[in-house]
Amino acid sequence: MVARRAVASAPVKVTMLLCDSAQVADGKLFILGGGWSLTGPDPMPSAIAVKVDVGWHEVDMAHHWELFLEDADGQPVLVETPEGNQPIEVRGEFRVARPAQVPEGTPIDVALAVNLGPLPLAPGNRFTWRLSIDGDSQVDWALAFTTRPRADG
Repeated sequence: MVARRAVASAPVKVTMLLCDSAQVADGKLFILGGGWSLTGPDPMPSAIAVKVDVGWHEVDMAHHWELFLEDADGQPVLVETPEGNQPIEVRGEFRVARPAQVPEGTPIDVALAVNLGPLPLAPGNRFTWRLSIDGDSQVDWALAFTTRPRADG
């Protein structure tokens, strides 16, 4: 669990997109097959493209982010591992510098690309990726998707 900061530290805005793959180069997101919400039924590689607008006073410090996969009931999705069942989670950190040419008070863009291998998700179900930054989250920092049911026969 990540402790919350004493001061308000939530980014100004977060934009997220499900896609087939994503890459960050020169501070820009490159997205392939973006904007879907239906996949499967077989496990497929996927990615989450994230653009974070970091507040002017939140630059030059480390920001911890976490993505959690939940089922339709809001429970963590578990996968079997050699260490037992574990939730599907991805974590990382980013730090952004204040560019000299940007006017004071301007949010600073941060691009994140999280590429995932095929996940063993049950067909015919609804799932949601939830994002947390520095222990904070917003209702719209979520990406829901559905896995197709298996065809009969």
